[in-house]
Amino acid sequence: MKLIKTQIALLVALIAMTIIGLSAVPASAQKAMKSLGDGDKQQTTKQYPPGSAWTLSWPLGTHVESTVDTLLYNYQRTFVTALTTDAWASTGQIAGPGIDMIYFNRNPESHFFFNDAITCWVPSFSKQKFYNMYIPFTQLIYNMGYGTENRTDLLRATFAGNVNKKLGFGATVDYPYTKGSYAQQATKELAFSFSAYYLGSRYEMQAFYNHYNHLNKESGGITDDRYITNPEELQGGQTSVEPLSIPVHLADAHNRVTGGEFYMSHAYKLGYWRDITQEEDSVKREEFVASTKFVYSFDWKENHHFFIDVPGGGEGNSFWKNTYFDPSRTEDDARYWSISNTLGVEMIEGFQKWAKFGLSVYATYELDRYKYSVLGLDEWRVSGQPEGSTPLPVGYEPLLKETRNRVWVGGRIEKTRGSIVKYAADAKFGLVGKAAGEIDARGEIQTRFRLGNDSVTIAANAWFKNLEPNYFYENYVGNHFQWRNDFGKIRNIRAEGKIVIPWSRSEIRVGVENVQNQIYMNSEGLPAQHGGSVQVFSASLHQPLRFGIWNWNNTVTYQTSSNKDVIPLPQVAIYSNMFLYFKAFKALTVQVGVDCNWYMKYRGYSYQPATMSFHTQGADGVDVGNFALANVYLTAKLYKVRLFLMCSHVNQGWPNDYYFTLPHYPVDPRQFRLGLSIDFTD
Repeated sequence: MKLIKTQIALLVALIAMTIIGLSAVPASAQKAMKSLGDGDKQQTTKQYPPGSAWTLSWPLGTHVESTVDTLLYNYQRTFVTALTTDAWASTGQIAGPGIDMIYFNRNPESHFFFNDAITCWVPSFSKQKFYNMYIPFTQLIYNMGYGTENRTDLLRATFAGNVNKKLGFGATVDYPYTKGSYAQQATKELAFSFSAYYLGSRYEMQAFYNHYNHLNKESGGITDDRYITNPEELQGGQTSVEPLSIPVHLADAHNRVTGGEFYMSHAYKLGYWRDITQEEDSVKREEFVASTKFVYSFDWKENHHFFIDVPGGGEGNSFWKNTYFDPSRTEDDARYWSISNTLGVEMIEGFQKWAKFGLSVYATYELDRYKYSVLGLDEWRVSGQPEGSTPLPVGYEPLLKETRNRVWVGGRIEKTRGSIVKYAADAKFGLVGKAAGEIDARGEIQTRFRLGNDSVTIAANAWFKNLEPNYFYENYVGNHFQWRNDFGKIRNIRAEGKIVIPWSRSEIRVGVENVQNQIYMNSEGLPAQHGGSVQVFSASLHQPLRFGIWNWNNTVTYQTSSNKDVIPLPQVAIYSNMFLYFKAFKALTVQVGVDCNWYMKYRGYSYQPATMSFHTQGADGVDVGNFALANVYLTAKLYKVRLFLMCSHVNQGWPNDYYFTLPHYPVDPRQFRLGLSIDFTD
């Protein structure tokens, strides 16, 4: 009820401000804007159809339909870290480390362990978009969080253009930067990508290159939560505290993660020419119908993680339980390099009436290399254990580099055409090296049926995986952490269903997963394997409500884990958005409202800066959650321009002062933010 009352009170205030603002517009200005809209109707400019976008499926580069980011709805939400998802646990700042606590929304683990904490900001194969635009498209986005000492900026640019119907190019640049609201929270990243494709009748090529350089300072969290929850107790009765003055555990530590990926696929199609001449045509017309496609794809990845810590004004080495090689300074370096080659052949769906589905088979060879270097390791080998350091086990010898060769074979069947049933299933099997015995099988199906005057959509997906653990779980060498493990394969079985009801605009999702031999980071920050099984159940309802221009959209997620010591999850998470959505002066679309999220208190993960990992807390842990974070916002779109004005965390201190998503990492305090997006088309 408190959540609803907060939203209603804030929305009433916004309605009043909106009415006053609109009524304050002079009549002459309203008339001018009306005439401007009418003038646009009278112009006889050529109209171009909208462009399209797609991503690629691994490893053959099959197209997966995607979208061009031009929507107005919830444009402002992309600039609130705590609203990255309906339950996002993070160190607080934009572009900082975080993890999705909605289990069924989590991304698969990446090959490079350190990318997982910043997966929302790292370019990847699955995120890479290709565009087919009839006229060149350029989009510029600039978002800003106001403040001299805690300024936050996000600059993003996207370009896409076609030479002709077959040949197109694209490029993106992403630059988030923040000083952080609390000490030692500064974060920045520069990421960019280039893409190109050629889609001819017989020959196809798709390629991209991306690169990123991510840097964030590490604070280790604030030293005492009472600076947020009860500051007068620590400050002799003074109730306010400057966030940047709150002491933190680490004074001079940071993580840098860099990486790049180059992917290209080449395909040659066999087929025949079909006569499509119509009676009114004066010349013969033909189209090429492809029946078989031979595909070669190449993928190269390189990643580098560097962690540095200089004990000083913070707690220094007292923050770390172990220091193995150099008590005076930490410089941990981890590198990953990979090349994969895939050959495949595909029977194309629909080339004949009997070809109701597409069928493909492929083989992949992958070469991986891993390498570590640690400051003080060479001295340790020569002079032995340095004074003040943690003794290593007798006979221990760090494994600093390793090369792996792996081979898989796989196949895929899919039906993407038709309006009633669409499905896809694929499976790959490991044959050589550490991949031997691996199985990764998954499938999905979607259908529609009439119910009343509309169609209900039902979709389901499932997978079975029996996979080797990530290499970084089995071998790691650093100044504060080191381990050598021989874990067994992890087995996952998941099934999930979704139903969409158009007339009520309801979307219901239900899923269940069983994980055997789950690997997790324990309360010591070390990887451990749970010998039994863990079950996770999740059900969510997304229900929009609308009456005229008034809207109230809600998403409620219920989830439970059979072993909260291995997979901790908040049991209930709610995202609620109450807003007005209307047109003003015919050309201006406005969304004005208040949104917030809340999830139940639970014993969540802690964050370990040295390994950029999230680990369980154990019996003496700290609960987080059970607070609402509300934002008042105004978003608008005028032709190709989008903008938002927002006061984030407007309810700071109400109904309580405990606003932590991770232990000792409070969310950003109240802040004014704005954003602007302009689409240029020529």
